[in-house]
Parts: sequence; C-alpha cells; structure tokens
Amino acid sequence: MRTIALTLLLCLLASTASAEDWPQWRGPDGQGHASTTGLPLKWGEDKNVTWKTPLPGEGHSSPVIAGEQVWLTSAIVIAESAERARQRLEENTGNQPLELAARADFYALCVDKQSGKLIHNIKLFSKTEPQWIHKLNSYASPSPVIQDGRLYCHFGSSGTACLDVKSQKVVWVNQDIEVMHENGPGSTPVVYGDRVILTYDGSDQQFVVGLSKADGKVAWKTKRSGEFTSSNPQLQKAYGTPLMINMSGKPVLVSPAADWVYGYNPVNGKELWRVKYGVLGFSLVPRPVTAHGKFYMSTSFMKSELLAIEYEKDGQPVKPHIVWRHTRGVGRMPSPIVVGDYIYTITDKGGVITCLNAHNGNVAWQQRVGGNFSSSPTFADGHLFFHSQEGKTLVIKPGAKYQLVATNELDGAIMASAAAVDGAFFLRTEKALYRIED
Repeated sequence: MRTIALTLLLCLLASTASAEDWPQWRGPDGQGHASTTGLPLKWGEDKNVTWKTPLPGEGHSSPVIAGEQVWLTSAIVIAESAERARQRLEENTGNQPLELAARADFYALCVDKQSGKLIHNIKLFSKTEPQWIHKLNSYASPSPVIQDGRLYCHFGSSGTACLDVKSQKVVWVNQDIEVMHENGPGSTPVVYGDRVILTYDGSDQQFVVGLSKADGKVAWKTKRSGEFTSSNPQLQKAYGTPLMINMSGKPVLVSPAADWVYGYNPVNGKELWRVKYGVLGFSLVPRPVTAHGKFYMSTSFMKSELLAIEYEKDGQPVKPHIVWRHTRGVGRMPSPIVVGDYIYTITDKGGVITCLNAHNGNVAWQQRVGGNFSSSPTFADGHLFFHSQEGKTLVIKPGAKYQLVATNELDGAIMASAAAVDGAFFLRTEKALYRIED
C-alpha cells in the first residue's frame, strides 16, 4: 500500500509529464534520479556534445523539460552606480561579498531539445534596485517548474511569474511578497494541486506561502513557528527547497528552515509537525531526500550535519524524529542523494564525498576528489554524477567502495544541476546549455 500511495503522489506531482520529461529541479521525484538509459560516461568540449547553446543573461537555475522544449530562467542586470553601490553596501549587515544591480529584467528561456536553438526569450517582469546577491549566487538561481503547459518562475523577493508555454504569454506576476534574503534568492517553488508553494526564509521574517495557480494570489501563508537558537537575524535565514513526501498515505511538504524542519499540509499550509536539529543550522540550500521510511537533510552552514529523520518504521507511521546524524564532511550546498542502501553527500569546499549506510549512518567510505561544488548530484543509468564549479563532472559507481569511472570537463563553472532524458544530459554552465550524449 505504501508503494502504491507513493506512486500516486509522484504521478500527481508530475501531472501529465511523460516518463522522459524533467518537470522540476532534481527530476520527476525531486531527488536527483533519472529513468533514462544509454547516457555517456565520458565527454568534453569536443566529445559527445550534440549541441552547445550560449544563453543570454545570467542564472544558476537548472533546466526543466517538457516534450521538445527545455526551459530555464535568466536575468539581465544593469549595474549600480558607484555612489549608490557604496550606500547600499553600507546596508549589508551580513558583511558578505556581494553584487548589486540598479535594475534586473527577468526572463524565461526556451531551447529546442533536438536542435539546441534558442526559440523563446520572454521577459517576465523587471525589478528596480533588487536586493544584492552573494558572488556565488545569481538573480535567477531558483529553478522553474513546468506542469500542464505552464511554467512557474520564481526569483525570490523580486517576484514570481506564470507563463503559458504555448502562447508565450505571461498569465500572472506576483511581486507583493518580500523578505530580506541577504544573499539573494535560492529556494525553488513546489507545485502541488492548485498551489504554487514558495519559501521565504529571510533575516527579517520567515514563512511559507501557497499561491493560486490560476491567478498568483495568496491562498495561504504560514509563519515559521520554531524558536531560533540565535537572536542574530543573520542566523535565521535559509534558502532550502521543500520536498513532497507521502506520510501515512497523505502528502506532506517537508520544508527545511533555520534550526528546524517542518511538515505542512500542502493544501492549506497547516503545520503538522516540526523537528529541531539540535545544532545551529542556517542558510540551508540542499533539498531533502527520502528512502527507507526516513528523510535525510543537511543542516548547512555553521557546522553542517547530515540528519536522518524517521517518519515510518516497519510500515507503520511514527512521529518524525532524528534517528542518526553524521557530523563530518557534509555538504552545505549540494543536496544529498540516496541510491539503494547508501546515501552520498559532497562538500562544497574541497570536494569530499562521503558514502554512508542510509539505515544506520555508518560510513562506508570517504574520498577527497577536490574542487568546489554547488550543483546537486544525479543518479542515472547506474552511475552517480557530481558537477563542480570548475566545470568538471565526476562519474562514480555507487556502492560500498569508492569507484571513480571518469572525469569530464566543460568550459565554464557548473552551478546548476543536470537534467537527464532521452539518453542525454542537459547541463547548464555559466556560459551555455549543453546536450551531451553518445
């Protein structure tokens, strides 16, 4: 029954998307798993690249795919004047390396899946003096979601838009919701039923909101209820993306935030439960993953830990609680990934991959591969793929021992996560979008 219920939930989330569509960040299940086969293990600028398409503007959002269309988001920024930049930098209480813009124009981009031709470049809206961003971030970092012919594009406090992909008309724009991100936008939307669910964990206020898919108006809004470990507002922000999980036959939005992870009813936003990390955790970026009656998540910045939170045991529901934690070599930015009985995490600095037993948290192996990582890994066609800021992709054979299969390299940093359909990778660098296949 549990398997049937989960299958029904995933079908509802993907809606009419086919098995070879990639409707959201990290794929149909939101956990980085691809069903396609025949993927290449080796590639480079002159090997196994079917097409390479330069993209206008800047963005770290990951590609989503429906039918023959590959969609991404982008932003074109107009630089701040030197004097105004100086004034705004003085407002930067977080003391971070930042970039400023006098205005940003936000776009939805569409690339033909077969030819690589940029067929649509649609302006969604503009924002005057958008918030500053961290130098590792972009104004278009949250990934879009495509469902039933509509593309939902989120840019944090700058705004959210819905695009009809057939007519290329903007259906609605909501620019009424704002928090102080401090480092720019990060959380990707979740589309469920007739709601577009957005996460706003700023330094000033923290809440989750459900917009109407029809008109973009607020249907519900739920304030984060947990008491923070620190009174410092800089330690209360987060950038995490929720994951829909089936719990006891019911859909639950598992939503990580600073210090706490919450479970919400996605229909009305009602808080169902919350679990405190037991350590200071903030600026969360990774998305949770689920397997074996547990969900797994990183507490991100400060001292990052990987938590296993059990919600089901021996087929029976239990109150969500932490059953094990791992405290060394945990990624603060890339999401973890589960394959079979093992869970894998990679550090954003220095590239240390750790493989743990997903049931008890025991370390199977740990390997330093080098590099810096923001992108979340993908499991496809029997292999794990880790993409670095240096443009490299490490191909790993999953299992109880470390097995490096290949190292591949493209021009430009890889900040976005891959999509994998039709025996091909669709991989965005800071310079271009690639279709990679044998």
